[in-house]
Amino acid sequence: MTFPWTRAILGAAVAAGVAGPAIAADFYEPPIVEAPPPVKTKSYGGWYIRGHIGMSNQRFDGLYNVLFDTTDNLEFLDEGGFDSAPIYSVGVGYRLNDWLRGDLTAEYRGKAHFSALDRYEVVDDGDPTTWDGTNEYSAKKSEWLLLANAYVDLGKWHGISPYLGAGIGMSRNTISHFRDINMPTLGVAYADADSKWNLAWALHAGMSFDVTDNLALDLGYSFTHLGDARSGDLVTYTGVNAIDNPMHFNDIYSHDVKLGLRYQFGGAKHVAYDPVPQYEPEPLIYK
Repeated sequence: MTFPWTRAILGAAVAAGVAGPAIAADFYEPPIVEAPPPVKTKSYGGWYIRGHIGMSNQRFDGLYNVLFDTTDNLEFLDEGGFDSAPIYSVGVGYRLNDWLRGDLTAEYRGKAHFSALDRYEVVDDGDPTTWDGTNEYSAKKSEWLLLANAYVDLGKWHGISPYLGAGIGMSRNTISHFRDINMPTLGVAYADADSKWNLAWALHAGMSFDVTDNLALDLGYSFTHLGDARSGDLVTYTGVNAIDNPMHFNDIYSHDVKLGLRYQFGGAKHVAYDPVPQYEPEPLIYK
């Protein structure tokens, strides 16, 4: 026989046994794990200066003179070309972030020797291959090039950062020491130096290497379009000149290789943070 008060005591004991762990779990506070402070990664931005030296490899799309139109036949035996010439450049720029930067550059492109050779017929005798003379051309060409450039840096691996860029500006092309020697006719013509401003543009590619946090070594290639150039008015050695006839150099462009340095001023322009470390949660311990 079970007394009522016995059932009450047994019920309370069972309830206490079931609720005990739950109450203990409700009051458990897991240990607080504090993450270490984020690590700052330097990412230099702001103003920089740059300079480079290099060599040009120049091409053009042909010569033109108004006297060419007076010939019955004209043929270039040597279409002409420029020797390589040194390049010197300085500039100032601004880095916006890790990916974008821009600069203004002033570049002097040294004197490159030019030569070409043609033959012509001026007397129409019915045979277009009866040549009456030749012209052996020589000259020197130089430029001042002013560009505004923008670059995209494509990431960084072990301090090496490849980049692509483009620039637009003006080029002052100068032709000097122009000579036209005609051996068959014992004729000589010459022209004074002349300069011409043109719209210029360039495409850039290269890579930079971090020497220090502020100094980078830059190896680059540029395709540079310089526009046209012309000599002064051509005059014969006797001083005869019946028409204004400068020699035109059409559509000059160059494949340039350059080596330079870029120095970044100031400290960190912006700060990147390492991700907060993740910790495995500790198992719950019931007390």
